[in-house]
This record gives sequence, structure tokens and C-alpha cells, in this order.
Amino acid sequence: MPGEFALIDRIRARARRRPDVAVGIGDDAAVLRLPPGHELVVTSDTLVAGVHFPLETAAADLGWKALAVNLSDLAAMAAAPAWCTLALTLPEADAGFVEAFLDGFLELADAHDVSLVGGDTTSGPLSITVTAHGLVPAGAALRRDGARVGDEVWVTGTLGDAAGALSQWRARGPASAKLRYRLDRPTPRVAAGLALRGLATAGIDLSDGLAADLGHVMRASGRGARIDLGRLPTSRTLADHFEETQRWPLQLSGGDDYELCFTAPPAAAFAIEQALAACDTAATVIGQVQAGEGLAFVTPEGEDYVPARAGFQHFQGVH
Repeated sequence: MPGEFALIDRIRARARRRPDVAVGIGDDAAVLRLPPGHELVVTSDTLVAGVHFPLETAAADLGWKALAVNLSDLAAMAAAPAWCTLALTLPEADAGFVEAFLDGFLELADAHDVSLVGGDTTSGPLSITVTAHGLVPAGAALRRDGARVGDEVWVTGTLGDAAGALSQWRARGPASAKLRYRLDRPTPRVAAGLALRGLATAGIDLSDGLAADLGHVMRASGRGARIDLGRLPTSRTLADHFEETQRWPLQLSGGDDYELCFTAPPAAAFAIEQALAACDTAATVIGQVQAGEGLAFVTPEGEDYVPARAGFQHFQGVH
């Protein structure tokens, strides 16, 4: 069984290196070169076995998702990914697991020109922590606190697929491979985030569910929002497996979508559609920012709808 340093050597041998990495894996810390006129955007997420993913999840899928959830945060801030670090806690020094994990992790890293520049390996229950670093022109980061009354509320992609997969997994019945793929390999909307610079007024990525995450934006902005449940974008696969009223809890509170939710003035709609079409990303207007506080959800029949829960919260249950 390989030791810690042998595992690190395996990781270092496979990690690509951007030209702006002065010192990468192998020293006490990385040394990175920031381009003039840019700010550094930093995010970190941890995935814990049995909390953030089923125990039987394939190692390559874990590698992909561990990086994807961090790139999604950078996308929400309109930042271009650049570097990341990886901290792996493993029950045992399993070289096969690490190699397969790197297959997924580095596939996504290479697709977004991200260099793995450091991290750590430790022994313990399986958990994965990634810290990702992105670059944004000074003052151009998309934040949560810019939503204005009258802005439209948008989401990219479709909502509820990953939560649908989890629901099927818990039921131990027939399961859709397409829904499970959305759970295991979310698509970080990096290109869409960059395209929204100067167009969106506020943004967030949907990790804990639309109700919870949009709620963060509205609280930061000091505003409220009205959401039309009949306009929630829904994949054909989710519609095939769940009735409309069954889908709403998945789409509002299920989490793991990793789509972008953003606000923008109605006058920007055409420019947003063009910008997102150029990066092959669908987006849908689902509501409007209002004066006041809180979120209001309205059914297609015009009735008020209250989600049973806002979304995932640590220490109050598991996904």
C-alpha cells in the first residue's frame, strides 16, 4: 500500500501547470502570478461521504463533482477559473481510487484551464476539500447584493434533476441514468458566468436549492421576489418521472443543481439571451424582484405555495 508521499507524487505527475504558476505542487505553498488589473476570487467546498454523495459513487465522478461545485461558485461571481488546491482524506492509501478520482478531477480541470497547485492527503473518513481561485477584472465580480426592484429573476439550465436522482436512490426503486448523471457530474456554468459580466445585477449558484439560494440574494439585496412555479425550467426526463406537484419540492429545495440564478433589468433580456446563446447555455425568466422581504411562490393557478423546507442545511439533516 503506498504511503502519503507516494500518493502526492502520483497527483503531481498528472497535474498540468499554467504559465502563471511560479511554484506548484512540491513546496510548502504555491506561488501564483496575478495579472495586472485583476482581483482574486477564492472559494472552498468540502464533500463528505454519506452527506454530500452516496457511498457507492464512482471515484471519477467524485473527482469531477469536487471540482465542479467550486467552479460553480466562481461562475456565480463571474470569475475565470485559474488554480485550485485539493485536500483528500482517505480511509486508506488506495492508489487505484486516487488514480480514478484524478481521471474525473483533471478532466474537468483541463477543460477549464485550471492548474492543481497544492493540497494535502490525510487518513480518516472519506472527505474531499477543494479550494478554487479565479480571476476577475477589478470591480467586475458579480455579487449577491445588487438586485433591484423590477429586475427579472433568471435561472440557467433546468432544475430538480439531481434531487430527483436522490429521491429515486432513497426509494431504491427504478432510477433514471440521466438524472443520476446530473447528480454525479454537474456542469459548472463558467462560460455563462463570464458572459453575464455587466449584464446581471446579482447572482448565485444553486447548491442548496432555489428557495434557499435565491433567499440569500434577496436578503443581501434587501429585496423580495415573486417566483412563478409554472415557469420553472424542467427537463423532459424529470417530467417523465415526477408529476408537476412532485417536482416543485425537488426544484425549490432539493439542491445540487449547480445552475446559476441571477437578476437583471428587463431591458437587458435580449443581450442576455444573445450572450448565453453564444456559450450554448439556456436560461429562463422565472419571476421578478419586488420591494419588501422574502420570497413568494405562486402556482400556475395563481395560488400561494409554501415549500416544506427552504433547502439543505448542515447540522439539520442530510441531502
